[in-house]
Amino acid sequence: MPTLAAGSKRPRGDGGFTLLELLVVVALIAIATAGASLALRDSADGALDRDAQRLAALLETARAQARASELTVVWRTQAAGFVFEGLPPPGLPRQWLAPTTFAHATPVLLGPEPLIPPQAIALSSTTRPDRRLWVVTDGLRPFTVQNSPTMETR
Repeated sequence: MPTLAAGSKRPRGDGGFTLLELLVVVALIAIATAGASLALRDSADGALDRDAQRLAALLETARAQARASELTVVWRTQAAGFVFEGLPPPGLPRQWLAPTTFAHATPVLLGPEPLIPPQAIALSSTTRPDRRLWVVTDGLRPFTVQNSPTMETR
């Protein structure tokens, strides 16, 4: 069996990993972890955002129907959701997408006049009571979702 002289290289195949190989594995693990953490959003925030966007769209739809049909339409909160009074079918209740969502609002008049009073509906979640989204209109523009109750100028 030959012996190694001073300064000669060891034979490859001793079973170890190089520093470069270890760095590549650590980088791949870091990228996979970052991707997984970005994919997992806070479900309470996401649910509240979806409910706010959905409510803004439903309010605009009901507002357009009220104007086209010349009906007086009122949006009201209920125990587990909300209702549009004045639209057919009468008083059909709707649920929030997330059971943790609730609204802080007085009834909202949606028509039949094209110009309605400024309206603001605050939405919160029972899992994140410190976070509040507002569905607002100045009476002329469409309902939008905001982080504050004031109507932003565009």
